[in-house]
Amino acid sequence: MKKTLQLLAITLFISTISFAQGSAGTNAKFEYRSLIDMQTAGILEKGYVGVGIDVLPKGILLTSIEVGVFNNFSFGISYGALNVIGSGIVDFYPLPGVYAKARIIDEVEMMPAIAIGFDSQGKGEYFIDNNRYEIKSPGFFVASSKNFELLGYFSIHAMLNYTLERDDNDKDLNLVIGAEKTIGGKVSFYSEYDFALNDNNPLSFGDGRGYLNFGLRWSIAEGFTVGLDLRDVLNNQKINTYSADRALFVEYIAPIFK
Repeated sequence: MKKTLQLLAITLFISTISFAQGSAGTNAKFEYRSLIDMQTAGILEKGYVGVGIDVLPKGILLTSIEVGVFNNFSFGISYGALNVIGSGIVDFYPLPGVYAKARIIDEVEMMPAIAIGFDSQGKGEYFIDNNRYEIKSPGFFVASSKNFELLGYFSIHAMLNYTLERDDNDKDLNLVIGAEKTIGGKVSFYSEYDFALNDNNPLSFGDGRGYLNFGLRWSIAEGFTVGLDLRDVLNNQKINTYSADRALFVEYIAPIFK
């Protein structure tokens, strides 16, 4: 059995070296459409479908599916539940999340790519009494992205968003900035800072420090990308006593018709 497991591990390692073509690293076949929680100007190509899974604290499993419908336009849906993993009664989100994005300006040498869209999917536990997720959904957003060659690729991103989760009377426009750095052909490191301007009043969950998140992505096979995320490193949330909660990410992208 031990030799069999070793052989499987070696086979997987060789396959990842030869065929890794996910959305991470300099050899990435697909654009990444988000970092950890923020949207970028990346778009899923026409004729492709992407399936994503986030495994979050509290046993939360969040699944999503996205379809590239036209050139520079994609849409999708998502749904999740609390206590899917672990123990306790499974507590489903009240509604599926919906998502649509259109890139209105393609990147050129002196101009970043710009996309507009809507995303109603927040992250973490959903609180019915507050009518919101732990991390508010982006809502309506404008995102920009610019790529540079720097020991591989280095990308910077910014997003302005206006969430519809406003029962705490914090209705401010929000700003998120982020960056991605490739590490070799198959790995990328992500970072983002959410100013949480829409989550920092006395009735909100945020404590005014904003959300600092980090993520690592690895293209392990054709169409497959896996990752590890660290959220809220600054321990901004007043409802949690811990900082830097850990989460897993899995994504698979494939053509709709081969």
